[in-house]
Amino acid sequence: MRTLCASTLIGEFFIVGFAGLVAMQTSDLSAGTVWTVSGVAMALCVLLCGVITRPGGVQLGWVLQIALIASGFVVPTMFFLGACFAGLWWASVHFGRKIDEAKARFAAQVPAEGAPEPDAA
Repeated sequence: MRTLCASTLIGEFFIVGFAGLVAMQTSDLSAGTVWTVSGVAMALCVLLCGVITRPGGVQLGWVLQIALIASGFVVPTMFFLGACFAGLWWASVHFGRKIDEAKARFAAQVPAEGAPEPDAA
């Protein structure tokens, strides 16, 4: 799950940065306001990559997805991009968990290295 979620978050990092550039040019917000909000969101994207497997990590990711969609009120294209990334986030979490479960099942079936194998009779 970690790899899929981190990939989505890094993509969001870049999208938030580009959206900040657009917001600076098209909105009435000051450059300081735009970059403070964008900078916090970008930092959250990177920090979430490291804590995604900890308790509350996935929920914090959902909060970020909602904020990304809500940024469409400043940059209208972000409604669409935010919804796309929310879908990617759902897929990353859903299929990432399935992959983790499959890895755990496989690891349980493969005997540990160095452990004596049962006699083949």
